[in-house]
Amino acid sequence: MKFRVFVDGQEGTTGLRIHEYLAGRADLELLRIEPGLRKEASERARLLNEADVAFLCLPDGAAREAAALVQSPRTCLIDASTAHRTAPGWVFGMPELEKEQRDRLRASKRISNPGCHATGFILLLRPLVDAGLVPPTLPLTLTSLTGYSGGGKKMIEQYEAGGDPRLLSPRPYALSLAHKHLPEMTRHAGLASAPIFQPVVGNFYKGLAVTVPLHLSQLASGAKAEHVHAALAERYAGEPFVRVLPLRDPETLEAVHFDVQACNDSNRVELFVFANDTQLLLMARLDNLGKGASGAAVQAMNVHLGLDERLGL
Repeated sequence: MKFRVFVDGQEGTTGLRIHEYLAGRADLELLRIEPGLRKEASERARLLNEADVAFLCLPDGAAREAAALVQSPRTCLIDASTAHRTAPGWVFGMPELEKEQRDRLRASKRISNPGCHATGFILLLRPLVDAGLVPPTLPLTLTSLTGYSGGGKKMIEQYEAGGDPRLLSPRPYALSLAHKHLPEMTRHAGLASAPIFQPVVGNFYKGLAVTVPLHLSQLASGAKAEHVHAALAERYAGEPFVRVLPLRDPETLEAVHFDVQACNDSNRVELFVFANDTQLLLMARLDNLGKGASGAAVQAMNVHLGLDERLGL
């Protein structure tokens, strides 16, 4: 028997990419809404309640409204918006978060998909907090460079139309220090307070790199770069989509410049530790439309359904 899957918001960037991942799978039946009925609550409710898994690729308010339409105890919701990432009763859709997370994903009917910037940050920091290397109370900062596809249809159209010289250079944003990913970063990295977060959008379609600087003196007494790298390597050993590169990765250092787009068109995350005698740079790179959005949602679905989580990815 095929699992029935519905994407509410299938015309958006994340929804379209989920459809691409799922279209060729023989184990799934994709439920589709007629274009003229996309705003009809009754038709959306029917499809949401007929699905074994429904992806919500909607703005936050619309995602909350869609979740309220679901009455079927069988339907598992996977919400790609920010609406439920720290909400009670919703499981964070990151199988690699901790040992028990896959069991939680299999058991839950409400899954919140991680944000793209948050994915890199949490995968870097949570193992270090759990290992006692980074104190939960340590004030942290991070920079994240992302392709413009993360801004959705309007930003994609703006960049692809061309003609605006301001778009040629990187553009820092979220200068109010209130980015929507901060609550999930804080909660799921195990921190006592939110980091200072500086996101930057660049003139390239997709790809993302998160950088967290640290002084060795800020870490647990006696901790060295080797301990930090070992904690990451141990946590993610055997993970199908998380790869920890060698300490002070020689290939990257030889290239001089960090390739932000090296994980594009994959569900892979690569983690790096660069260091000198007193300082560290923790770095993560991923496809912001893959493991940073649609790929992560499909991975969570696979885990929930008891399938090989690499299926279709």
